[in-house]
Amino acid sequence: MKKWLSVLLGVLLVVVLTACTTDEDAGEEVENDEGGESSSENSEDTTTLKLNNGTEPTSLDPPIGFDAASWNVLNNLMEGMTRLGQDDQPEEATAENIEVSEDGTEYTFTIRDDAKWSNGDDVTAGDFEFAWKRLLNPETASSAAFLGYFIEGGEEFNSGEGSEDDVMVEAVNDKELHVTLTAPTNYFLNIISNPAFFPINQDVAEENEEWYAEADSFVGNGPFSLAEWAHDSEMILEKNEEYWDVDTVKLDKVHFAMVDDPNTEYQMYNSGDLDNSEIPSDLAGELLDSEEVTIEEQAGSQFYRFNVEEEPFQNANIRKAFAMAVNQQDIVEYVTKMGEEPAYGFVSPGFTDANGNDFREQNGNLVEFDPEQAMQLLEKGMEEEGYDELPEVTLTYNTDETNKSIAEAIQEMYSENLDVNVSLENTEWNVFLDDQKALKHQLSRSSFLADYADPINFLESFTTDSSMNRTAWSNDEYDSLITSAKQETDEEQRFEYMYQAEQILFDEMPIFPIHFYNQVFLQKDGVDNIVRHPVGYLELKWATKE
Repeated sequence: MKKWLSVLLGVLLVVVLTACTTDEDAGEEVENDEGGESSSENSEDTTTLKLNNGTEPTSLDPPIGFDAASWNVLNNLMEGMTRLGQDDQPEEATAENIEVSEDGTEYTFTIRDDAKWSNGDDVTAGDFEFAWKRLLNPETASSAAFLGYFIEGGEEFNSGEGSEDDVMVEAVNDKELHVTLTAPTNYFLNIISNPAFFPINQDVAEENEEWYAEADSFVGNGPFSLAEWAHDSEMILEKNEEYWDVDTVKLDKVHFAMVDDPNTEYQMYNSGDLDNSEIPSDLAGELLDSEEVTIEEQAGSQFYRFNVEEEPFQNANIRKAFAMAVNQQDIVEYVTKMGEEPAYGFVSPGFTDANGNDFREQNGNLVEFDPEQAMQLLEKGMEEEGYDELPEVTLTYNTDETNKSIAEAIQEMYSENLDVNVSLENTEWNVFLDDQKALKHQLSRSSFLADYADPINFLESFTTDSSMNRTAWSNDEYDSLITSAKQETDEEQRFEYMYQAEQILFDEMPIFPIHFYNQVFLQKDGVDNIVRHPVGYLELKWATKE
C-alpha cells in the first residue's frame, strides 16, 4: 500500500477542497409532527446526529445515485475497496491489502475476513465483480459509467462494442479481486472510493432487483445501516454492528431530514432540530463571523451550459458574448454572499502539476467580465447568422432560492450589458435533469462536484460522447487531448494536455462559469469529526456528538 500511496499523494489535492458531479437540491419541504425528531431518537442513552439532506436521494442504487443528495447517505451505508480517510486520501477499507503491478496497470485487492454485509453475509470479491460490471453495463444506464473506462474493456462494454466478459475485473476467489487497467492511473484508488464503485450483495440483488428502494430491503456494508426511510420526509441510519470497524463508529443514529428551503433549515437549527445548517444568503452578513461557522473549500463549480444546437447559441461569438456579459464577482459579492471565489476557468484551484504549480493559476483566467467586448461579439455573431433580431432566449434553472437569485441577477446583466431580454424558467430537479440530458434546454444552470481528485475529472465531462456533456458541443482536438491525458504517464506532459484542453473549451465556450464552490455551515458545539471530503462525500464514520 505504501508504494502506491507515495505516488498518489503527488497527484492529489494539496489543499482541502470538497462533490457529483451534481450537488442539487430538489425535494419538497417536509417536517414531521415532532418538529423533525423521530420518537426513536428520544432515548437518553442514544446519540443521534441530526442533519438535513435537503432532498430525497435520487437513488440508493450505487451506480444510479450519482449526486450529492444520494452520496451523503450512500457513503455512510456502504463502503468500497478504498475509503477516503480523515486526511482526504484513499486508504484500505473493505480491502485489507492492495497490490499494484510494476507497470501500474494491474491491481489485486484482498478483502478483509471480517468484511460483512448488514444482513450478516460475507462481502465477497464476486460482489465487487458483479457491481463493477453492472456499473458498466449499458442496460444500467449509469451516469457514472465513464468512471469505469479506466478498466480494460470497460468503455467497450458500456458503449455496446464489447461484452461483459471483456471487462477485466475478475473475482479470483471469494476474497481476491484482480483488475487490469488500460493504462497506469495514479489516482485509480481515489476513483474507486466513489460510491459508484461500492459492492452490491449479488444474492440479495438477484432475489430482489429493487433491494435499494426501501429500508427493510436495503443491504449495505458501511458504518451505518438503513433503519427507516419515509420517502421525501426523513431517513434514519443506525450503527451497523456487522461493520468490520464498528468500534470506530461513535454515533448510534443519524437522522436525515429532507428540507430544501435554507430558511426553514436555519430555523430548525435554531430550534435544536438540526445539528448543522447552511446559512441563508440573506443572513450571511450577520452570521458568517459566528463562532459556529466553518468554511471549507470544495472541488467544483457552478456554471451554465449552452445548447449549441439551439439558436442563437450555435454561434460561438454569441456564446462568448453571453459569457462575458456576466459579472462573476458581483454574483458572489452581492447574490450568493458566502465567500465563494469567482470562477474564470472550469478546473477549480487546489490541483498541482508536476512542477508544483496550481492548475488554476497556471492556466489563468479564460473568461472575464467585459461588457464592451461582449456587445461587440454579440453584434458580430448576429451578423454572421444574419439576425436582425436575436431569437428569444430562455434561461432554465432547477428550483432553489439561490439558483433563482443567480438567474435573476444574470437576467438583469443581460438586459443591462447586451440589451437582451431573457426569460427565466424553473423546474423541479428530476424534470430539469432529464430535460437537460435530452438537450431540451437552451441555456441552463449546472453544477459540477469532482468525482475524484484530479483535473481530468473536470475536463472529461465535455468530450463528445460523455453523458455529462449536455451541450451537444463536440471538438475532435479536445477529445484527442483528453484521451492523451488519460494515457500519459509523464505528469508534466499529462498536465500540458489538460491545460490545452481547457483552453479549447473556453475558446469555443459551450459553458461559462460562475463561481467555485465552498462549504459554509453552522455546527452545534459538541459535534465534531464530521468529514466533508474534497470530492463531496459526507463522512460520519468518525463523527461524535456530546
